[in-house]
Amino acid sequence: MLDFLTSLNDHNLPYPDTIHPIVVHFVIAMVVFAFACDVIGYFTGKTRLFEVSWWNMFVATIAIFIAIIFGQFEAGLAKPYEVAKSVLNLHTLLGWSLSGIIATLTAWRYVLRLRNPQKIPFYYLGAGLLLTIIVGLQVYLGDELVWVYGLHTVPVVEAVKEGILP
Repeated sequence: MLDFLTSLNDHNLPYPDTIHPIVVHFVIAMVVFAFACDVIGYFTGKTRLFEVSWWNMFVATIAIFIAIIFGQFEAGLAKPYEVAKSVLNLHTLLGWSLSGIIATLTAWRYVLRLRNPQKIPFYYLGAGLLLTIIVGLQVYLGDELVWVYGLHTVPVVEAVKEGILP
């Protein structure tokens, strides 16, 4: 059993494939869907959507920390080469920042929900839009790490092991 957990496969992982992207896609979907529910609820008066938004933000707050844990673990195993390091560092910094931003917006939303569950201020929608834009930037950086720099892809892992990529 210990050999299974300590040996790395051809993706340089102790398990079949990366888990971080799986978890982080839930966070992305929940944040974007929460913002969409808030906007639709605000402009149509369908206040039940505010409850849907609240629960999506609540679960996203928990899930982002799980995504970060796996992201940190998998980034450590990726052995990034020099060109990819700056993008990985920015992606990591932005990921940790997003955890704080999402947690803060969820706490704000909780207070708003306690005061009046049928109403949200326009400023909260602005903060939600800003969060959605930052999430979009984070998605771009994550995509760049996989599709441009190939972290945890078999050819890149082999090239790093053979010393082809510094």
